[in-house]
Amino acid sequence: MEFNLQYSQYNEHSILIKWPEIINENNLKSILKFKNGIEKKHIKEKVEIIITYSSILIIYKFTIDNINDEIFKLKSIFKRQNKTDVIDSSVWEIPVCYDTEFGVDLEGFSKQKKLSKDAIIELHSGRIYTVYFIGFLPGFLYLGGLDSRLFFDRKSTPNLNVKKGSVAIGGEQTGIYPQDSPGGWHIIGKTPISLFNSDQNPPCAIKPGDKIKFKSISKLEYLDIEKRIRNSKFQIKSLIEDA
Repeated sequence: MEFNLQYSQYNEHSILIKWPEIINENNLKSILKFKNGIEKKHIKEKVEIIITYSSILIIYKFTIDNINDEIFKLKSIFKRQNKTDVIDSSVWEIPVCYDTEFGVDLEGFSKQKKLSKDAIIELHSGRIYTVYFIGFLPGFLYLGGLDSRLFFDRKSTPNLNVKKGSVAIGGEQTGIYPQDSPGGWHIIGKTPISLFNSDQNPPCAIKPGDKIKFKSISKLEYLDIEKRIRNSKFQIKSLIEDA
């Protein structure tokens, strides 16, 4: 698939590359392949690369003296990349307890959507989601693939303290809060899994391009996994596949 990319200088140290503003896996694969190519070409410069659903921001450790020359180099990297290259990805199974003790907004969500709680759980846990990028908070996964029947506008007044591990829906997305923080998404469950640990390398094992499958568990299973995690006897399941 051909892309008409837009290149522009973001500031004196960075360049922004934009894809069509749509959320799909063709965009994602193109972005990830280009990101890999840039990282290989600029390994000596140690550039920082930030991706979103439809863009790459390249932050250089030096001032860009000639923006046209740098954009020409980037266009050459994109043109030369092998379109048949695949991006290694993992499928991660994330256990989620949808008990109303954890899913504090589940009942209200159920009434607003005119769906039973069991139907919401089945729809939410029955999909395989794609990790498009990580942002907002370290380890916060922006996931695509939510069933349209679960789309719901974000709260007009955000919660001041959403608990770490909360699984939520906001707009056309679902996600997991990696730490306690304010948030305006609707909390429907919670996972005992920690998605971000600054003492690990990498701090977040899940990366853009990976897949997420939520597994519904009971409160007793949640407490058991929580205990096993404290005793370093539990790891989330992953399966390597070709993107």
